[in-house]
Amino acid sequence: MNILIVKLSAIGDVIHTLPSLNALRRLYPDAHITWVVEEEAADLVVNHPQLDRVIIFRRKSWINKIKTGQFRQAWRDARLFFARLRSRRYDLVVDFHGLFKSSIIVCLSRGKRKLGYDSWQELTRLFLNDRIPEDMNKHAVDRYLDFPRHLGGEIGKPDFIVPIPQEAIAKSRTLLDLHHLEAKRYIAVNPVALWDTKLWDDQKFAALADAISQRMNIPVVFTGRDKESLDKITLKMATKGINIGGQTTLPELACIYQDALAVITTDSGPMHLAAAVGTPVIALFGPTDPARTGPYGANHIIIRAGLSCSPCFLKKCPTRKCMEDIMPEQVLEAVEKLVNSG
Repeated sequence: MNILIVKLSAIGDVIHTLPSLNALRRLYPDAHITWVVEEEAADLVVNHPQLDRVIIFRRKSWINKIKTGQFRQAWRDARLFFARLRSRRYDLVVDFHGLFKSSIIVCLSRGKRKLGYDSWQELTRLFLNDRIPEDMNKHAVDRYLDFPRHLGGEIGKPDFIVPIPQEAIAKSRTLLDLHHLEAKRYIAVNPVALWDTKLWDDQKFAALADAISQRMNIPVVFTGRDKESLDKITLKMATKGINIGGQTTLPELACIYQDALAVITTDSGPMHLAAAVGTPVIALFGPTDPARTGPYGANHIIIRAGLSCSPCFLKKCPTRKCMEDIMPEQVLEAVEKLVNSG
């Protein structure tokens, strides 16, 4: 049996789909399973033990090549992708993504049974011949597990497997040693997010890190895509701020989080990565709903301002009051609670 999983992005969404991959493998132990994913989240599934093949959908690279006049190269890359996609006939295609771009892949995949959500969002329903309702009252992990459940799978406790190669373990340990950080004796902070409305004030992050360093004698390490944005926080600190922004791949970041005592974070992909590797998460939530997309599992702490307008799911807001009203003292109290309970 040939199975195709279509879940293209983003980092958190791909992580949410990992328990469904494990459930599908248990249901079809001898199947050949392929996953189509975009570049950004590819490291989360490449070399995954439950997968036989990963096809990377380099859509953004094609767009960049077209913008720079490399039309022939973009056309050649796209042809190679679709040739690889269509090199197998799939008995089952599962569209976990549910957008037009994933529907195009489903349509061109040579799939027999095409399963997805019964939704007219971006006309995705038209590309399917098997549909299930999408229950938005569930957490995304449980919502995605409705697919293997629909197929007859036994759904137990969701399990996350994040593939971490040995070289990622070695590089992360070298990075930790460089800053004299020992496993389970530091706290990692992820202050970045894709939406402006999910961000917390830089000065508050700096004050929080100082308080953790001074009052609890625990070093704080900041993670993120680039060093420069994190410098805006560490330069405001009175104590030493450790900045490893832009120095880790996703598997290396998973190692950094796995070895952390706790991870303090905005609602973001790194938040879900920390939860997936089993580290307690302190998550700051404003415009989004932690019941749908919070850190999955036990031992996590959600901090919210409790405004009546939250969650609003808005990417732009003139006040960002739901995040601004969260105080460093609240987060510090949560950190102390986690550390003392451990």
